[in-house]
Amino acid sequence: MSAKLESQPEPRKRGHVIGIPIDAISWAGAQRLLMAWATAHESRYVCICNVHSVVSATQDATFRQVVEHADLATPDGAPVAWTLRRKGFVDQPRINGPDLMWRLCADAEAQGVSVGLFGSSPETLSLLTAALSAAFPALQIRYCVSPPFRRLSVEEDETICRDINASGVGLLFVGLGCPKQEAWIAAHRGRVQAVMLGVGAAFDYHAGTISRAPGWMRSSGLEWLHRLCSEPRRLWRRYLGTNSLFIAKTAADFLAGGFEANKRSSEFSLSSKWPESGHRHKHNK
Repeated sequence: MSAKLESQPEPRKRGHVIGIPIDAISWAGAQRLLMAWATAHESRYVCICNVHSVVSATQDATFRQVVEHADLATPDGAPVAWTLRRKGFVDQPRINGPDLMWRLCADAEAQGVSVGLFGSSPETLSLLTAALSAAFPALQIRYCVSPPFRRLSVEEDETICRDINASGVGLLFVGLGCPKQEAWIAAHRGRVQAVMLGVGAAFDYHAGTISRAPGWMRSSGLEWLHRLCSEPRRLWRRYLGTNSLFIAKTAADFLAGGFEANKRSSEFSLSSKWPESGHRHKHNK
């Protein structure tokens, strides 16, 4: 989907999902906002939050800070979007990583905004760039790097920041896996002059190295089941643990009146403003 979207962003609206603030925003609103930031080369980061990441944020104080201070935190998982709808944001769609990346690439092609890819393996990146170039012939992919699977030295990190900024990309898609990618984009706000999005498995889906769930499963909130069946050894513990915790915490929130309190709270008024570009918090390095 490529759209010439209006430049004026929606006021910021957020709701608590098991205590973690997640943005309530439409597809058009998210695309409009992110493309406005990308065109201006603002230093921003976006967390795309599924059940695993939301539950992790309740258990890890550092990761919680990363999500809370994100310039945008979208409801990726169907249960996350469902919770927002139950809390008063009745039209909230699921804004997931693979579809958001694809839509933004279409918008970037139409608006002449260049993009970058950071993460995954060289083989996957090669397949990914080929797939994106085939789908979006005029898309400018100006940065494409698979970093080593180890902690980068200060010099290496500085070189990466310098190269990204020199490339002139407005959108930087980061596929390092959760929570590594979220930690990386948060630490580089104010250093990388682009909108950084942690898109996780989107690299593999669009490269074709992992098959994505069919449309009916995605629309029914069952994409997690397809992923579990595709990678059972890697994901069964995660899904068993985080899904159970999410259900328990959501039930506790409901019984405590958190759903109705969220609807009444002035914290989530329409006058809420978006954070300033490139603002870094003390937990960032």
